[in-house]
Amino acid sequence: AELDKIFEPFARGSSAAGNSAAGTGLGLTISKMLTDLMGGEMSVQSKLGLGTTFRIRLFLPQVRAAEVQRTQPMGQRTGYVGERRRVWVVDNEEADRGLLVRILAPLGFEVMALASGVECLAHLRACPPQLMPHALFMDLAMPGLDGWATLRAIRVSALSDAPAAIVSANAFDKALDNDVGITPDDFIVKPVRVTELLDWLGRKLQLQWIETERSAVQSAAAANADKLVEQAAVLPSLKALHSLEDQIHAGYIRGVHKALDQIAAAEPQCEVFVQKLRGMARQFQLDAMATLLKESLAQAQSGA
Repeated sequence: AELDKIFEPFARGSSAAGNSAAGTGLGLTISKMLTDLMGGEMSVQSKLGLGTTFRIRLFLPQVRAAEVQRTQPMGQRTGYVGERRRVWVVDNEEADRGLLVRILAPLGFEVMALASGVECLAHLRACPPQLMPHALFMDLAMPGLDGWATLRAIRVSALSDAPAAIVSANAFDKALDNDVGITPDDFIVKPVRVTELLDWLGRKLQLQWIETERSAVQSAAAANADKLVEQAAVLPSLKALHSLEDQIHAGYIRGVHKALDQIAAAEPQCEVFVQKLRGMARQFQLDAMATLLKESLAQAQSGA
């Protein structure tokens, strides 16, 4: 019976009554809502004494090598030039601390993982000058002393002038005013994206990254991918293009497929265009589709 209500707001199992762990009972509700919004499904199986399994099924786009190269023009970062930089990670969740350590340590950073704001302040007060951190990653929702209070104590007591970034799952805090000098650019939303994390470190510490070079084959593949747009020589009518554009801007993939079906039936000479858009729709490339539609509309209107 409890399992039937597990995704309902504020629902908590009877076994949680004596549990001191914090929680509002909204985590699974939000997870289920996000999964539904992405067109997926979330299910749960549980057996007393054995454990619980949550499964999420999503329809995700296939990432092709050429597309990766276009969206990530930089090579893979494998390290940086110069002295080793010290980064402190302050987060009460062991899994989140461990993730940042696994990202940063292989790149040559000296990473100290701390489980609370209190522990961070204690280490800063005892730390010799030559071992002070060059940068701080701070979680917000920590018991006892939260991230804001920890940063405020650091600045007021002049314990460190290292740049700090907030790493938090609460994106709403990004726009909040604060008195510790954190800007929206210093806010990294969980789940952490490696590129965003390293970009922030590169800016704040003025790092010169060591990167692997792109191969000639990868560069050629990216160049060929840029020419795909030119293959759609025969364009649908303006009315059909506008109808398709409306569905793309609405983010309605089923509507996109329906519009393409209508074009294929009414204007078979546009097969190349239709097939290209079908492939992009299957990979949920809405931004790329919007760009292509904009170019196609401009071309169609100039020839009208």
